[in-house]
Amino acid sequence: MANIKSAEKANRQRVKRTARNVSQTTAMRSAIKKLRAAMGSKGNKDLAPLLKSAVQAIDKAASKGVIKKGTASRSVSRLTVAVAGLSAK
Repeated sequence: MANIKSAEKANRQRVKRTARNVSQTTAMRSAIKKLRAAMGSKGNKDLAPLLKSAVQAIDKAASKGVIKKGTASRSVSRLTVAVAGLSAK
């Protein structure tokens, strides 16, 4: 346990930042899971809104620094290609 005042403050800040990052990560993963679940189902007609929400969640996480920009770009690209492949069939 921290005994110094500045260490106690740093610990409080760490807890806040961690909670914020976990929230962003959870929202991003949930949006991606919803999209992938819809892609796996038989009636995958309207994937555009789910793709849009997943891309927004990924971009928001990248802008907040939760994930790296390259990782976000790669994830968006892979999801977009997968949805386009299903739409073409």
